[in-house]
Amino acid sequence: MPPRASVKICLVRVSILVIVAAFAVPLVADTIVLKNGKRIHADTTHTQNGQVQYEVGGNSYAIPSSIVDHVETAAPQLPVPPISADHLAAPPPELTPIAPLPLPSELGAKVVHDGEVDRNAILAAEASGRADYAAAANFFAGRFEQQMGHREQALSFYQRASSFLPDNAPLLDHQAAILIQLGRTNAALDVAKRAVSLAENSADTLALAGYAYFAADRNRDAIRMWKRSLAIRPDATVQSLLAKAEREQSVEAGFVETESGHFTLRFEGSQTSATLGKAILQTLESHYNDLVRQLDIIPHASIAVILYTNRAYFDVTQSPSWTGAINDGKIRIPIEGITSVTPELSRVLRHELTHSFVNEITGGRCPQWLNEGVAEAMEPRSLDGYGHQLSLLYQSGHEIPLNQLESSFMGLNSQQASVAYAESLATVQYLAHTYGMEDVRQILDLIGHGSSPEAAMRTVIHSGYAGLRQEVADYLKQTYPN
Repeated sequence: MPPRASVKICLVRVSILVIVAAFAVPLVADTIVLKNGKRIHADTTHTQNGQVQYEVGGNSYAIPSSIVDHVETAAPQLPVPPISADHLAAPPPELTPIAPLPLPSELGAKVVHDGEVDRNAILAAEASGRADYAAAANFFAGRFEQQMGHREQALSFYQRASSFLPDNAPLLDHQAAILIQLGRTNAALDVAKRAVSLAENSADTLALAGYAYFAADRNRDAIRMWKRSLAIRPDATVQSLLAKAEREQSVEAGFVETESGHFTLRFEGSQTSATLGKAILQTLESHYNDLVRQLDIIPHASIAVILYTNRAYFDVTQSPSWTGAINDGKIRIPIEGITSVTPELSRVLRHELTHSFVNEITGGRCPQWLNEGVAEAMEPRSLDGYGHQLSLLYQSGHEIPLNQLESSFMGLNSQQASVAYAESLATVQYLAHTYGMEDVRQILDLIGHGSSPEAAMRTVIHSGYAGLRQEVADYLKQTYPN
């Protein structure tokens, strides 16, 4: 699919759509089906005094209800909202090792039963004097907590297990996998390196080391690890990651690299000036400090930011043509034609950087709608201009259910993505307006500690998806009336 000519052109197109949306309310497209089989396409319809009254192009007409079989009402079409940055990244893959651990398996049922960890069973195993028993008990507890989404607890148990068997590579693999999921790339890399030194012919160990290197922005080493892993055992996930790293490595071979306190910036020197690179880093640092204050968290690792020409951006990311930027652990932005940090570019940077903070809070477990809604709110972006159209969508029952927007938006077409982003912002705007951003932050925190999105919402706002949907619909109707 053809890439955008430039970010600047894209922003002009979006501005025009905002103007159109502000003055032209898209109407529901209706079809009047007559009893003789003929069909009349209308902008709007309603029944009054025994007649079906309808409008076409601003003109009003009426026909007797007795000749009408039924009226088909389609969903209102929401215009493309002014989205300048799109986050499509899935969380880090669950590269959980599959090789069996040489540990006493009979302890599993003793340590985990009745839906919880039996800490007395762990203490008994540790008191047995057998290091393999002590390690196994903690491993089974860690695996259970990992399956429950409690990553911090899982990490603690895995680390405890490794303290009894420090040279057990599979235990280190599990530890590295959790650290990757938590975004602690430097710690994950340290553990992964030690695991490789102990099991250099393990496909699992090499695959995890590759992802640790990739997350730490060391593509060359990641490629080397993944190639070694695939030579031992073919794996579709690892093959896909390798292809992505090789695309990135090829495109960025001659890029200039510079750093600031919290960022590593790479760009093609012939396309982006050093002055612009410096201005972008300064803008990022300013947004970083603001987000630390607003979201009350500091990301563990330096954040990679990569600037591309439009063609290179789509070559590397393989993302849909409607995207304007992504954050897949690295912030990637097509910047062709931009010579200074415009207000819109600043918003793009802030939007994508917010994703890094949200992923830090939630350990990569945030549902996409909430991740996007928070990022849009932090830009800040408003529903003004298309809030009424979105309200019509909710009133007609044609919105996309939030539980269908928990995963990546990557597979959506441009119109679906427009609706998804609008709904995401509307929901977070409603939550912030009604409950405050502190409660939104608490929802994120609970998700990071293993709660499902709906369970986290029920805990904080005492409402699940169904209730929240109706509340958002009422909020939109009241805030953006006809």
